[in-house]
Amino acid sequence: MGVVVRVYCREIRGFKVNIMVRVSNIKIRLGEITDPRDEIPVLKQKLLLKLKISEKELNHFRISKKSVDARKKNDICLVYTVDADVKDELRVLRRSDTKNAAPSPDMEYKRVTYGSERLAERPVIVGMGPAGLFAGLLLSRHGYRPILMDRGDDVDSRVERINRFWNEGILDTESNVQFGEGGAGTFSDGKLTTLISDKRCAVVFEEFVKAGAPEEILYFYRPHIGTDRLRNTVKNIRREIVANGGEVRFRAKVTDIVVKYGRVHAVRINDSEILRCGVVLLALGHSARDTYEMLKRRGVEMKPKSFSVGVRIEHPQKLINTAQYGDAAEHPMLGAADYKLAYHSKNGRSAYTFCMCPGGYVVAAASEYNGVVTNGMSEYKRDGRNANAALLVGVSPSDFMSDDPLAGVEFQRKWERLAFQSGGENYMAPAQLTEDFLNDRRSTGFGRVTPTYRPGVALSGLRDCLPGYVVETMKEAILYFDTKLKGFAMPDGVLTGVETRSSAPVRINRSENFTANIDGLYPVGEGAGYAGGIMSSAVDGIRTAEKVMERYSPL
Repeated sequence: MGVVVRVYCREIRGFKVNIMVRVSNIKIRLGEITDPRDEIPVLKQKLLLKLKISEKELNHFRISKKSVDARKKNDICLVYTVDADVKDELRVLRRSDTKNAAPSPDMEYKRVTYGSERLAERPVIVGMGPAGLFAGLLLSRHGYRPILMDRGDDVDSRVERINRFWNEGILDTESNVQFGEGGAGTFSDGKLTTLISDKRCAVVFEEFVKAGAPEEILYFYRPHIGTDRLRNTVKNIRREIVANGGEVRFRAKVTDIVVKYGRVHAVRINDSEILRCGVVLLALGHSARDTYEMLKRRGVEMKPKSFSVGVRIEHPQKLINTAQYGDAAEHPMLGAADYKLAYHSKNGRSAYTFCMCPGGYVVAAASEYNGVVTNGMSEYKRDGRNANAALLVGVSPSDFMSDDPLAGVEFQRKWERLAFQSGGENYMAPAQLTEDFLNDRRSTGFGRVTPTYRPGVALSGLRDCLPGYVVETMKEAILYFDTKLKGFAMPDGVLTGVETRSSAPVRINRSENFTANIDGLYPVGEGAGYAGGIMSSAVDGIRTAEKVMERYSPL
């Protein structure tokens, strides 16, 4: 494959001016770097050779994309795309080592034109996960002075509540892994991978870096922030919103909406305070079940949607490193390896791994009493002893045995409560060794993998707390994944149940203008059924804020 060169252009008074040259497919073999500090000097020399220029002809360069090509275990390469500022772009392009040259796509974020309709009150944003925070950030910068509220705590207080649950089994149903500043993603790996293609993604990356996230998320092919760094990042975004004239309120649960003449008139907070507002952005997150119930009572149109259920599977991180990188597993340029696997069964169902956390932990993520929910989390360094990932099977409304819009919620509750019972009714999670799971027998002890879930696990049969068709599809998938990733089916791997909150079980209907059937009510993000993960939720928050701005003028 030849190197591809693209030119960044901008238009100044009608003339196209070349400002950067994009060079892709620059490869550095691991053997060429023995110390991470050598990366940039080696990359620079490779770039000069590709462009056939001397060092004095290069003003500067920046990495646009970096990935790992590990298809050949004996020849692993780092692959880069680089943007170079050179002194004579046209001359450089004519003599460069390339067969293709084209202008780079215009990735500049376009500013929204304000609408003319007047807002009588400040817009309200319900929920402070990625969707709510990024909607609030955009609105605050443009003079709309939004009021953000979350039923949970600020991130520091939230950490205290969560640690108490993990260590003592004392659950706070309003402030936990699901609810509070930053949303569920704050207690995850902080992954920023996404399947969507949207110019706003670049905006999200840049804002995270400005708020303290590592700069490498701008170019690494599988960017992550880590739960430890993400906590400060969301705090800094909140501080900017406040500095821009926004307001933030914690322990402020929206318990009702007041509707007059087909549009939002006010919200009720904590069953007492009435706050008048004509615009409400519902960035609920996927676990706000009582809020879904309230919206249903108020006639908000919604429908059940597909999601996935399953378990968390843990392996030694060293096993995953070796499976992916072979003898190069401990090379300082590689770090902890990850994986992403999918399987399609003859029974018509699909299984896949999701939210893989290298060097991470399985965490207790319940938000209701008498239920067990698992999730995965890792810190920026990803240096824990275990790797874990969700092992999930898709379920659809046809599995819920009801036409009710909230049938998926009840489906989740059923299996979470059975997991609570199976774990001993103290928020310990049911667990089973992989070999025992495959052979339908209860485990009696652990082997090479010590489970990381807190408050702890109880050896049990996972068939007791998962649908039979999910169990059978997972069994097939484990054996298939072992052919793709050596060791995936290791006998003493640990399965911990249950994971039921992979995405929202509900979609709140919205129009082309992003409003629900009640005017002024804007469903947004993962909880509304329009996103899945930090990046797509943040982007949907920005898109929804734009719709508000296109209709209304700033305050």
